[in-house]
Amino acid sequence: MPITYQTDGVKMPQILKKEVTSWIKEVAATYSKKVGEIAYIFCSDEKILEVNIAYLQHDYYTDIITFDYTEGNKISGDLFISLDTVKTNAEQFDVPYEQELHRVIIHGILHLCGIDDKGPGEREIMEEAENKALLMLENSRI
Repeated sequence: MPITYQTDGVKMPQILKKEVTSWIKEVAATYSKKVGEIAYIFCSDEKILEVNIAYLQHDYYTDIITFDYTEGNKISGDLFISLDTVKTNAEQFDVPYEQELHRVIIHGILHLCGIDDKGPGEREIMEEAENKALLMLENSRI
């Protein structure tokens, strides 16, 4: 299976893996991308900080780190997601934990599809893409 879900020091979040996998493929297809090997590694704040320092020289916590191995139109990568930060963000933004987790899951995919969020105006483009993708997931459940 090209998309795997793993944990490092945390309990696996309650996500519907088949549904999420189908959704990821659907979102990637809207950007004319095929899904290659993607590994989600759910972890703690401590682990994501360790990865951030070791590989990116960033000494801070974050919700997701995306390592992009995309070649051509086939997206691939390792996506580390801190469940601690997802929980904190869900509380801070007053949204359900599951919704915030799905937002972060798709955020990494959008990066692999070529959407950035660091430059001027890019954050808004990313948020719009996240919202559109979340709506696709919601609509697939109806």
